[in-house]
Amino acid sequence: MHVLDAPIRDYAWGSTDLLAELQGRTPTGRPEAEMWLGAHPGAPSLAEVDGRAIGLDELISADPDRHLGQAARFGRLPFLMKLLAAGEPLSIQAHPTLEQARAGFAAEEAAGVPRDATHRNYRDDNHKPEMIVALTPFAALCGFRRTEDSSATFERLSAHMREHADGEVTEAAAEVRRLHLLLAEADLAGAFEALLTPGSVFRRGGTAEVVSVIEALPDLEALEPELATALQISRVHPDDPGVLVALLLNRVDLVPGQAIHLPAGNVHAYLHGLGVEVMASSDNVLRGGLTAKHVDVPELEKVVAFEPLPVPYTNPEQVAEGHVLFRPPFEEFRLHQVSPDGRTVPVVEANGPAIAVATRSSVEVSCGDEAVVLGPGQAVFVSADETTGRPLRVRAAEDGHAMAHIATVG
Repeated sequence: MHVLDAPIRDYAWGSTDLLAELQGRTPTGRPEAEMWLGAHPGAPSLAEVDGRAIGLDELISADPDRHLGQAARFGRLPFLMKLLAAGEPLSIQAHPTLEQARAGFAAEEAAGVPRDATHRNYRDDNHKPEMIVALTPFAALCGFRRTEDSSATFERLSAHMREHADGEVTEAAAEVRRLHLLLAEADLAGAFEALLTPGSVFRRGGTAEVVSVIEALPDLEALEPELATALQISRVHPDDPGVLVALLLNRVDLVPGQAIHLPAGNVHAYLHGLGVEVMASSDNVLRGGLTAKHVDVPELEKVVAFEPLPVPYTNPEQVAEGHVLFRPPFEEFRLHQVSPDGRTVPVVEANGPAIAVATRSSVEVSCGDEAVVLGPGQAVFVSADETTGRPLRVRAAEDGHAMAHIATVG
């Protein structure tokens, strides 16, 4: 078992207090967005080995059969786990399929694009299906709404714009009307492109014009919840057409313990909250808006699945008292949520590599004769050779209800 020292990424959208509150420390005052728990070369966790710290990727590559067991077939630790703390909306984004990732990565390698270049789209050759389990109330945009619903929203917005302008039809108002008609014909791709394409009116002041009309609406929260979400996002990104892309997407509000999973092609954006995120080990993100990072709309459109979908909730399976399992439809990972108290000692059959992180109070994680105590936000990597035939046991290390999340191979 190797205790991990995990890097915290300081992306601009990160919360200034959520991770600090989890860990019981004083906030730094700077954004703290993601704590990476894994072996992705972009920010590998450091593993404690014989009193020294080495990258978890280096540790695993030195003896993959021992550390990964049957998961060595993936060619890497197949999952990446994160504590994600969103204080502001993340980018409008989607992830490629495995085939798209391999092709995109190979093309950029052949073109000589440096892997750390800000304009690079494909950081690695892997896909990135993912799942988020809420630790606090958590809001997200996830997948396309039914086109008839988003068409009706743009139709109402078009009427409000005409009323606001005393019947005058501005360029932005005409485009909003066109979006209504595109969606009435179920043309999601056309509406998406009309909003995000370079040179669109929504990139030339049109978004701010629409937002000003939304702000003038009475009883906004009760009458137009989708518009209310767009207005909230506009407080951070007032001129970004991603504000209006939000009107195409499902708004999801999770309570602690609820989860959603995001397959390739699902357009999404997390809005705020703290959660445990698990994904295939990749950093491939195609962005379309709500970010200062590289945006490549044509490449994003290649990977997006333009079809309305119900919200992909991941319902937990009750394994035993104090132990539930989130099993999304991906082979790289599953996630165990264990809540030990003085009466329960949840047991996790990993039979492969595992990463456990304490997410409430302190826990003792043991495997065979070895045990470590983790404070909130601390994590441990357990190799496949340790878990094969030996379950992981989780105990509360102090009075009160504790919680840990354990990522294992799916």
